[in-house]
Amino acid sequence: MDLERMSDQALLGELGRRVQRERLNQNLRQVDLAKRSGLSVRAIRRLEAGEGVTLENFLRVLRGLGRLGQLDNFLPDPGYSPIQLAQLAGSVRERASPYGRERKKHDGEEIQEG
Repeated sequence: MDLERMSDQALLGELGRRVQRERLNQNLRQVDLAKRSGLSVRAIRRLEAGEGVTLENFLRVLRGLGRLGQLDNFLPDPGYSPIQLAQLAGSVRERASPYGRERKKHDGEEIQEG
């Protein structure tokens, strides 16, 4: 399955199907997951139908399924490379530059940021 090519709506549908499969694999009813998650049954139904929920509610459902730790697989902490740390001389960046690494015109001439 090529998630990169899927529309947002298709991705929501796929997430909903995966949540539903996990719930059924754990032999849970929607009402049981709702109680574990602190959500309404309607919110569980909406998620499983791919209608979307808030990120907070999605996290509650993952916690209710005992799958919150899977977020590390989804989006691992990238940390800092030794090169970045050396360039920063020990200080850690908290903000990106306003131009990123793209070429921008400044006073009629192109400059390379980053």
